[in-house]
Amino acid sequence: MVVDMSERQLKNNIQVLYAFSFCWLALVIIPVAVPFFASKGLSVADVFVLQSIFALSVVVFEVPSGYLADIIGRRNALILGSVFHGFGFTLLCFADGFLGLALFEITVGLGMSLLSGSDLSLLYDTQLALNQSPAQKTRGIANMRAVKAVSEGLASLLASILVLWSFDAVVYANAIIAWFPLILSFFLVEAPYQRMDIVSPWHSLRRILSHLFLQDNLLRLTTLAFTFYGLVTFYVVWLVQPYWEQQGISLAWFGVLWALMNFTVAVAAHFCARLEERAGAATVLLVMGLLPILGYVGMAIPGGVVGLVLVLTFYISRGFHQVILTDAFNSRVPSGFRATANSLVGLMFRLTFIVTGPLVGYLYEWQGMLVTLLVLAAGSVLLLFLLLLPLLRQLRHTGSLPTD
Repeated sequence: MVVDMSERQLKNNIQVLYAFSFCWLALVIIPVAVPFFASKGLSVADVFVLQSIFALSVVVFEVPSGYLADIIGRRNALILGSVFHGFGFTLLCFADGFLGLALFEITVGLGMSLLSGSDLSLLYDTQLALNQSPAQKTRGIANMRAVKAVSEGLASLLASILVLWSFDAVVYANAIIAWFPLILSFFLVEAPYQRMDIVSPWHSLRRILSHLFLQDNLLRLTTLAFTFYGLVTFYVVWLVQPYWEQQGISLAWFGVLWALMNFTVAVAAHFCARLEERAGAATVLLVMGLLPILGYVGMAIPGGVVGLVLVLTFYISRGFHQVILTDAFNSRVPSGFRATANSLVGLMFRLTFIVTGPLVGYLYEWQGMLVTLLVLAAGSVLLLFLLLLPLLRQLRHTGSLPTD
Protein backbone atom coordinates (compact mmCIF):
# COMPACT_ATOMS: atom_id res chain seq x y z
CA MET A 1 0.00 0.00 0.00
CA VAL A 2 1.13 3.53 -0.72
CA VAL A 3 -0.27 5.68 2.07
CA ASP A 4 -2.96 5.74 4.69
CA MET A 5 -5.72 8.17 3.94
CA SER A 6 -9.16 8.97 5.20
CA GLU A 7 -12.36 7.62 3.73
CA ARG A 8 -13.36 11.21 3.03
CA GLN A 9 -10.30 11.77 0.81
CA LEU A 10 -11.00 8.60 -1.14
CA LYS A 11 -14.66 9.44 -1.65
CA ASN A 12 -13.61 12.91 -2.79
CA ASN A 13 -11.32 11.21 -5.31
CA ILE A 14 -14.30 9.67 -7.06
CA GLN A 15 -16.09 13.01 -7.40
CA VAL A 16 -12.95 14.76 -8.65
CA LEU A 17 -12.38 11.98 -11.18
CA TYR A 18 -15.91 12.48 -12.49
CA ALA A 19 -15.23 16.23 -12.86
CA PHE A 20 -11.84 15.47 -14.44
CA SER A 21 -13.43 13.12 -16.97
CA PHE A 22 -16.14 15.67 -17.71
CA CYS A 23 -13.61 18.38 -18.58
CA TRP A 24 -11.25 16.01 -20.41
CA LEU A 25 -13.98 14.83 -22.81
CA ALA A 26 -15.57 18.27 -23.36
CA LEU A 27 -14.18 18.31 -26.90
CA VAL A 28 -16.03 21.14 -28.59
CA ILE A 29 -14.29 20.68 -31.94
CA ILE A 30 -15.19 17.01 -32.48
CA PRO A 31 -18.83 17.44 -33.69
CA VAL A 32 -17.61 19.62 -36.56
CA ALA A 33 -14.14 18.09 -36.97
CA VAL A 34 -14.56 16.77 -40.51
CA PRO A 35 -15.92 20.09 -41.90
CA PHE A 36 -13.19 21.90 -39.92
CA PHE A 37 -10.49 19.71 -41.46
CA ALA A 38 -12.10 20.25 -44.87
CA SER A 39 -11.77 24.02 -44.31
CA LYS A 40 -8.03 23.36 -43.95
CA GLY A 41 -7.94 21.59 -47.33
CA LEU A 42 -8.28 17.94 -46.18
CA SER A 43 -10.41 15.24 -47.84
CA VAL A 44 -12.24 12.46 -45.97
CA ALA A 45 -9.37 10.11 -46.85
CA ASP A 46 -6.94 12.67 -45.39
CA VAL A 47 -9.02 12.77 -42.20
CA PHE A 48 -8.68 9.01 -41.77
CA VAL A 49 -4.92 9.27 -42.39
CA LEU A 50 -4.75 12.06 -39.82
CA GLN A 51 -6.58 9.90 -37.30
CA SER A 52 -4.14 7.08 -38.04
CA ILE A 53 -1.30 9.47 -37.20
CA PHE A 54 -3.07 10.22 -33.92
CA ALA A 55 -3.46 6.47 -33.34
CA LEU A 56 0.23 5.90 -34.13
CA SER A 57 1.28 8.57 -31.63
CA VAL A 58 -0.87 6.90 -28.99
CA VAL A 59 0.59 3.50 -29.93
CA VAL A 60 4.14 4.77 -29.46
CA PHE A 61 3.37 6.06 -25.96
CA GLU A 62 0.40 3.89 -24.86
CA VAL A 63 2.12 1.00 -23.12
CA PRO A 64 5.13 3.02 -21.84
CA SER A 65 2.73 5.55 -20.34
CA GLY A 66 0.63 2.82 -18.71
CA TYR A 67 3.80 1.24 -17.36
CA LEU A 68 4.89 4.69 -16.13
CA ALA A 69 1.52 5.14 -14.38
CA ASP A 70 1.97 1.79 -12.62
CA ILE A 71 5.44 2.88 -11.46
CA ILE A 72 5.05 6.58 -10.56
CA GLY A 73 1.35 6.51 -9.70
CA ARG A 74 -1.88 7.25 -11.53
CA ARG A 75 -2.21 10.80 -10.16
CA ASN A 76 1.19 11.86 -11.50
CA ALA A 77 0.37 10.32 -14.88
CA LEU A 78 -2.89 12.29 -14.99
CA ILE A 79 -1.07 15.54 -14.19
CA LEU A 80 1.50 14.95 -16.94
CA GLY A 81 -1.14 13.87 -19.44
CA SER A 82 -3.21 16.96 -18.69
CA VAL A 83 -0.26 19.18 -19.61
CA PHE A 84 0.02 17.61 -23.06
CA HIS A 85 -3.78 17.65 -23.46
CA GLY A 86 -4.00 21.39 -22.80
CA PHE A 87 -0.93 22.19 -24.90
CA GLY A 88 -2.22 20.12 -27.82
CA PHE A 89 -5.56 21.88 -28.09
CA THR A 90 -3.79 25.22 -27.74
CA LEU A 91 -1.67 24.24 -30.76
CA LEU A 92 -4.87 23.65 -32.72
CA CYS A 93 -5.56 27.40 -32.57
CA PHE A 94 -2.50 27.94 -34.78
CA ALA A 95 -2.50 24.73 -36.86
CA ASP A 96 -2.91 25.13 -40.61
CA GLY A 97 -2.55 22.48 -43.29
CA PHE A 98 -1.86 18.79 -42.92
CA LEU A 99 1.49 19.07 -41.12
CA GLY A 100 0.21 21.50 -38.51
CA LEU A 101 -2.80 19.34 -37.83
CA ALA A 102 -0.56 16.27 -37.62
CA LEU A 103 1.53 17.98 -34.92
CA PHE A 104 -1.69 18.71 -33.02
CA GLU A 105 -2.75 15.05 -33.29
CA ILE A 106 0.64 13.80 -32.08
CA THR A 107 0.63 16.10 -29.03
CA VAL A 108 -2.93 15.23 -28.08
CA GLY A 109 -2.11 11.56 -28.67
CA LEU A 110 0.67 11.73 -26.09
CA GLY A 111 -1.75 13.28 -23.61
CA MET A 112 -4.35 10.63 -24.40
CA SER A 113 -1.87 7.82 -23.82
CA LEU A 114 -1.19 9.13 -20.30
CA LEU A 115 -4.81 9.89 -19.43
CA SER A 116 -6.68 6.88 -20.78
CA GLY A 117 -6.28 3.94 -18.46
CA SER A 118 -4.84 6.04 -15.62
CA ASP A 119 -8.21 7.65 -14.81
CA LEU A 120 -9.98 4.31 -14.84
CA SER A 121 -7.22 2.62 -12.83
CA LEU A 122 -7.33 5.36 -10.18
CA LEU A 123 -11.11 5.05 -9.98
CA TYR A 124 -10.92 1.28 -9.62
CA ASP A 125 -8.16 1.40 -7.00
CA THR A 126 -10.12 4.02 -5.06
CA GLN A 127 -13.18 1.78 -5.09
CA LEU A 128 -11.12 -1.16 -3.88
CA ALA A 129 -9.67 0.94 -1.04
CA LEU A 130 -13.22 1.87 -0.02
CA ASN A 131 -14.16 -1.85 -0.03
CA GLN A 132 -17.01 -1.24 -2.44
CA SER A 133 -19.10 -4.19 -3.59
CA PRO A 134 -18.91 -5.46 -7.19
CA ALA A 135 -22.26 -3.79 -7.89
CA GLN A 136 -20.97 -0.47 -6.55
CA LYS A 137 -17.82 -0.75 -8.67
CA THR A 138 -19.89 -1.45 -11.78
CA ARG A 139 -22.06 1.59 -11.05
CA GLY A 140 -18.93 3.69 -10.53
CA ILE A 141 -17.59 2.72 -13.95
CA ALA A 142 -21.03 3.32 -15.47
CA ASN A 143 -21.17 6.75 -13.84
CA MET A 144 -17.75 7.70 -15.22
CA ARG A 145 -18.75 6.59 -18.72
CA ALA A 146 -22.04 8.45 -18.43
CA VAL A 147 -20.27 11.63 -17.24
CA LYS A 148 -17.93 11.46 -20.24
CA ALA A 149 -20.84 11.00 -22.62
CA VAL A 150 -22.82 13.86 -21.08
CA SER A 151 -19.71 16.05 -21.31
CA GLU A 152 -19.32 15.28 -25.00
CA GLY A 153 -23.02 15.96 -25.49
CA LEU A 154 -22.95 19.37 -23.79
CA ALA A 155 -19.76 20.28 -25.64
CA SER A 156 -21.55 19.37 -28.87
CA LEU A 157 -24.39 21.77 -28.09
CA LEU A 158 -21.81 24.48 -27.43
CA ALA A 159 -20.23 23.66 -30.81
CA SER A 160 -23.59 24.17 -32.54
CA ILE A 161 -23.79 27.67 -31.07
CA LEU A 162 -20.17 28.70 -31.64
CA VAL A 163 -19.96 27.40 -35.22
CA LEU A 164 -22.58 30.01 -36.18
CA TRP A 165 -19.78 32.55 -35.64
CA SER A 166 -16.77 30.64 -36.95
CA PHE A 167 -14.60 27.56 -36.57
CA ASP A 168 -12.13 29.79 -34.72
CA ALA A 169 -14.66 30.34 -31.91
CA VAL A 170 -15.03 26.57 -31.56
CA VAL A 171 -11.27 25.99 -31.47
CA TYR A 172 -10.59 28.76 -28.93
CA ALA A 173 -13.32 27.48 -26.59
CA ASN A 174 -11.85 23.97 -26.80
CA ALA A 175 -8.38 25.32 -25.98
CA ILE A 176 -9.64 27.05 -22.82
CA ILE A 177 -11.60 24.01 -21.57
CA ALA A 178 -8.63 21.71 -22.31
CA TRP A 179 -6.65 23.19 -19.38
CA PHE A 180 -9.33 22.43 -16.77
CA PRO A 181 -8.22 18.77 -16.27
CA LEU A 182 -4.77 19.97 -15.18
CA ILE A 183 -6.33 22.14 -12.46
CA LEU A 184 -8.54 19.29 -11.24
CA SER A 185 -5.71 16.75 -11.26
CA PHE A 186 -4.02 18.56 -8.35
CA PHE A 187 -7.07 17.81 -6.18
CA LEU A 188 -6.65 14.05 -6.62
CA VAL A 189 -4.88 11.77 -4.16
CA GLU A 190 -3.12 8.53 -4.98
CA ALA A 191 -5.27 5.61 -3.89
CA PRO A 192 -3.53 2.65 -2.20
CA TYR A 193 -2.42 0.09 -4.76
CA GLN A 194 0.28 -2.51 -5.16
CA ARG A 195 3.03 -0.89 -7.19
CA MET A 196 4.46 -2.93 -10.01
CA ASP A 197 7.91 -4.29 -9.21
CA ILE A 198 10.58 -2.23 -10.98
CA VAL A 199 12.05 -5.01 -13.08
CA SER A 200 12.78 -5.27 -16.79
CA PRO A 201 9.89 -3.70 -18.75
CA TRP A 202 10.01 -6.62 -21.18
CA HIS A 203 9.71 -9.08 -18.30
CA SER A 204 6.71 -7.18 -16.96
CA LEU A 205 5.14 -7.01 -20.42
CA ARG A 206 5.51 -10.77 -20.93
CA ARG A 207 3.93 -11.39 -17.53
CA ILE A 208 0.95 -9.16 -18.35
CA LEU A 209 0.45 -10.65 -21.82
CA SER A 210 0.56 -14.12 -20.33
CA HIS A 211 -2.10 -13.15 -17.80
CA LEU A 212 -4.37 -11.64 -20.46
CA PHE A 213 -4.05 -14.22 -23.21
CA LEU A 214 -2.74 -17.54 -21.88
CA GLN A 215 -4.06 -18.23 -18.40
CA ASP A 216 -7.82 -17.80 -18.79
CA ASN A 217 -9.82 -18.39 -21.98
CA LEU A 218 -12.72 -16.22 -20.79
CA LEU A 219 -10.38 -13.33 -19.98
CA ARG A 220 -8.68 -13.71 -23.38
CA LEU A 221 -12.03 -13.48 -25.20
CA THR A 222 -13.10 -10.60 -22.97
CA THR A 223 -9.87 -8.72 -23.76
CA LEU A 224 -10.36 -9.19 -27.50
CA ALA A 225 -14.03 -8.17 -27.33
CA PHE A 226 -13.10 -5.15 -25.21
CA THR A 227 -10.68 -4.12 -27.97
CA PHE A 228 -12.52 -4.85 -31.19
CA TYR A 229 -16.04 -3.83 -30.21
CA GLY A 230 -14.61 -0.44 -29.35
CA LEU A 231 -13.24 -0.34 -32.89
CA VAL A 232 -16.38 -1.48 -34.72
CA THR A 233 -18.31 1.55 -33.48
CA PHE A 234 -15.39 3.94 -34.01
CA TYR A 235 -15.36 4.10 -37.81
CA VAL A 236 -18.79 5.70 -37.82
CA VAL A 237 -17.42 8.62 -35.77
CA TRP A 238 -15.52 9.79 -38.87
CA LEU A 239 -18.17 8.78 -41.40
CA VAL A 240 -21.26 10.23 -39.76
CA GLN A 241 -20.41 13.88 -40.47
CA PRO A 242 -20.01 13.39 -44.26
CA TYR A 243 -23.14 11.20 -44.02
CA TRP A 244 -25.04 14.12 -42.52
CA GLU A 245 -23.73 16.40 -45.26
CA GLN A 246 -25.02 13.96 -47.89
CA GLN A 247 -28.42 13.97 -46.16
CA GLY A 248 -28.52 17.76 -46.47
CA ILE A 249 -28.16 18.47 -42.74
CA SER A 250 -27.05 22.02 -41.92
CA LEU A 251 -23.70 22.42 -40.16
CA ALA A 252 -25.49 24.24 -37.33
CA TRP A 253 -27.28 20.97 -36.47
CA PHE A 254 -24.12 18.86 -36.28
CA GLY A 255 -23.51 19.69 -32.64
CA VAL A 256 -27.12 18.97 -31.70
CA LEU A 257 -27.04 15.56 -33.40
CA TRP A 258 -23.64 14.81 -31.86
CA ALA A 259 -25.03 15.71 -28.45
CA LEU A 260 -27.96 13.36 -29.01
CA MET A 261 -25.57 10.52 -29.82
CA ASN A 262 -23.48 11.12 -26.72
CA PHE A 263 -26.52 11.43 -24.48
CA THR A 264 -27.56 8.07 -25.93
CA VAL A 265 -24.23 6.62 -24.74
CA ALA A 266 -24.85 8.11 -21.30
CA VAL A 267 -28.34 6.60 -21.03
CA ALA A 268 -27.16 3.21 -22.30
CA ALA A 269 -24.22 3.20 -19.87
CA HIS A 270 -26.47 4.26 -16.99
CA PHE A 271 -28.97 1.46 -17.52
CA CYS A 272 -26.49 -1.23 -18.61
CA ALA A 273 -25.87 -2.61 -15.11
CA ARG A 274 -29.61 -2.87 -14.39
CA LEU A 275 -30.23 -4.53 -17.73
CA GLU A 276 -27.44 -7.00 -17.05
CA GLU A 277 -28.96 -7.86 -13.67
CA ARG A 278 -32.39 -8.50 -15.21
CA ALA A 279 -31.58 -10.03 -18.60
CA GLY A 280 -28.09 -11.42 -17.99
CA ALA A 281 -24.68 -10.54 -19.36
CA ALA A 282 -25.08 -12.79 -22.41
CA THR A 283 -28.20 -10.94 -23.58
CA VAL A 284 -26.56 -7.52 -23.17
CA LEU A 285 -23.46 -8.69 -25.06
CA LEU A 286 -25.53 -10.13 -27.90
CA VAL A 287 -27.47 -6.88 -28.27
CA MET A 288 -24.16 -4.99 -28.16
CA GLY A 289 -22.89 -7.09 -31.09
CA LEU A 290 -26.04 -6.92 -33.21
CA LEU A 291 -26.61 -3.16 -32.97
CA PRO A 292 -23.62 -2.08 -35.14
CA ILE A 293 -24.75 -4.47 -37.89
CA LEU A 294 -28.21 -2.91 -37.79
CA GLY A 295 -26.66 0.55 -37.78
CA TYR A 296 -24.40 0.10 -40.81
CA VAL A 297 -27.09 -1.65 -42.87
CA GLY A 298 -29.71 0.90 -41.85
CA MET A 299 -27.49 3.84 -42.81
CA ALA A 300 -26.61 2.22 -46.15
CA ILE A 301 -29.91 0.85 -47.46
CA PRO A 302 -32.93 2.83 -46.20
CA GLY A 303 -30.90 6.01 -45.56
CA GLY A 304 -32.86 9.20 -45.01
CA VAL A 305 -34.62 9.61 -41.69
CA VAL A 306 -34.29 5.87 -40.96
CA GLY A 307 -30.52 6.06 -41.44
CA LEU A 308 -30.25 9.13 -39.22
CA VAL A 309 -32.16 7.37 -36.43
CA LEU A 310 -30.21 4.12 -36.75
CA VAL A 311 -26.93 5.97 -36.19
CA LEU A 312 -27.98 5.85 -32.53
CA THR A 313 -27.57 2.05 -32.50
CA PHE A 314 -23.79 2.48 -32.50
CA TYR A 315 -23.98 4.65 -29.41
CA ILE A 316 -26.25 2.27 -27.52
CA SER A 317 -23.75 -0.49 -28.32
CA ARG A 318 -20.91 1.75 -27.17
CA GLY A 319 -22.66 2.50 -23.87
CA PHE A 320 -23.05 -1.23 -23.19
CA HIS A 321 -19.45 -1.93 -24.23
CA GLN A 322 -18.03 0.79 -22.01
CA VAL A 323 -19.66 -0.66 -18.90
CA ILE A 324 -20.00 -4.41 -19.15
CA LEU A 325 -16.70 -5.18 -20.90
CA THR A 326 -14.73 -2.49 -19.06
CA ASP A 327 -15.85 -3.89 -15.71
CA ALA A 328 -15.29 -7.49 -16.82
CA PHE A 329 -11.77 -6.69 -17.94
CA ASN A 330 -10.63 -4.52 -15.04
CA SER A 331 -12.11 -6.72 -12.33
CA ARG A 332 -9.90 -9.60 -13.48
CA VAL A 333 -6.66 -7.63 -13.83
CA PRO A 334 -4.40 -7.23 -10.74
CA SER A 335 -4.00 -3.71 -9.40
CA GLY A 336 -0.22 -3.76 -9.83
CA PHE A 337 -0.43 -3.66 -13.62
CA ARG A 338 -4.02 -2.51 -14.28
CA ALA A 339 -2.95 0.74 -15.99
CA THR A 340 -0.51 -1.15 -18.22
CA ALA A 341 -3.18 -3.72 -19.11
CA ASN A 342 -5.64 -0.97 -20.06
CA SER A 343 -2.91 0.62 -22.14
CA LEU A 344 -2.31 -2.68 -23.92
CA VAL A 345 -5.97 -2.80 -24.90
CA GLY A 346 -5.65 0.75 -26.19
CA LEU A 347 -2.52 -0.30 -28.08
CA MET A 348 -4.37 -3.15 -29.81
CA PHE A 349 -7.23 -0.80 -30.69
CA ARG A 350 -4.92 1.83 -32.16
CA LEU A 351 -2.74 -0.62 -34.09
CA THR A 352 -5.80 -2.08 -35.75
CA PHE A 353 -7.10 1.37 -36.62
CA ILE A 354 -3.72 2.42 -38.05
CA VAL A 355 -4.04 -0.42 -40.58
CA THR A 356 -7.79 -0.30 -41.25
CA GLY A 357 -8.60 3.41 -40.82
CA PRO A 358 -6.88 4.66 -44.00
CA LEU A 359 -8.37 1.70 -45.90
CA VAL A 360 -11.86 2.81 -44.85
CA GLY A 361 -11.06 6.38 -45.88
CA TYR A 362 -9.73 5.37 -49.31
CA LEU A 363 -12.66 2.98 -49.81
CA TYR A 364 -14.98 5.93 -49.19
CA GLU A 365 -13.13 8.07 -51.75
CA TRP A 366 -13.09 5.19 -54.27
CA GLN A 367 -16.55 3.62 -53.91
CA GLY A 368 -18.58 6.11 -51.88
CA MET A 369 -20.62 5.95 -48.71
CA LEU A 370 -22.95 3.04 -49.61
CA VAL A 371 -20.22 0.49 -50.34
CA THR A 372 -18.16 1.62 -47.34
CA LEU A 373 -21.09 1.14 -44.96
CA LEU A 374 -21.93 -2.30 -46.38
CA VAL A 375 -18.31 -3.45 -46.08
CA LEU A 376 -18.27 -2.34 -42.44
CA ALA A 377 -21.57 -4.16 -41.86
CA ALA A 378 -20.01 -7.33 -43.28
CA GLY A 379 -17.01 -6.87 -41.00
CA SER A 380 -19.34 -6.52 -38.00
CA VAL A 381 -21.06 -9.79 -38.92
CA LEU A 382 -17.68 -11.51 -39.18
CA LEU A 383 -16.71 -10.17 -35.75
CA LEU A 384 -19.96 -11.47 -34.30
CA PHE A 385 -19.24 -15.03 -35.43
CA LEU A 386 -15.48 -15.09 -34.82
CA LEU A 387 -15.39 -13.38 -31.43
CA LEU A 388 -18.69 -12.60 -29.73
CA LEU A 389 -20.41 -15.97 -30.14
CA PRO A 390 -17.36 -17.86 -28.78
CA LEU A 391 -17.39 -15.45 -25.82
CA LEU A 392 -21.08 -16.18 -25.22
CA ARG A 393 -20.43 -19.94 -25.36
CA GLN A 394 -17.63 -19.56 -22.82
CA LEU A 395 -19.91 -17.40 -20.71
CA ARG A 396 -22.53 -20.15 -20.58
CA HIS A 397 -19.90 -22.60 -19.27
CA THR A 398 -18.70 -20.32 -16.47
CA GLY A 399 -22.00 -18.62 -15.65
CA SER A 400 -20.59 -15.08 -15.43
CA LEU A 401 -18.14 -12.61 -16.86
CA PRO A 402 -14.78 -12.27 -15.09
CA THR A 403 -15.25 -10.72 -11.65
CA ASP A 404 -13.27 -10.25 -8.47
